[in-house]
Amino acid sequence: MYPDSYLYTKEHEWVDVEDGVATVGITDYAQEQLGDIVYVELPEVGSELGAGDEFGSVESVKAVAEVFMPIAGEVVAVNEDLEDSPELVNKKAHDEGWVIKIKVADPSELDDLMDQEQYEEWVEQESK
Repeated sequence: MYPDSYLYTKEHEWVDVEDGVATVGITDYAQEQLGDIVYVELPEVGSELGAGDEFGSVESVKAVAEVFMPIAGEVVAVNEDLEDSPELVNKKAHDEGWVIKIKVADPSELDDLMDQEQYEEWVEQESK
């Protein structure tokens, strides 16, 4: 269900790092909890944010959820497709529904994230 090459946060963001750039989105679990997504607030390209900083929000018919930086970095791209098609997060949370790409500031921060197995255990605990 969750890509095993990704890393995850307790706040239900996923991270896929390639060549010093991390793609960040919300997990399939998070989008299921939110329901039908109607709007995604995106940060400005060039924003420099620290780990744990709020960088946007995801609005659904049920709630609004803040999205947090899993690691520090500079926003180098945003998924502009979400402006016209926020439902991509519901349909393909782990690929076409990505939210931002960041240049990783400190690769050691990746060590603080969960792997797929740890994340699945976390979701199971949260679901109880």
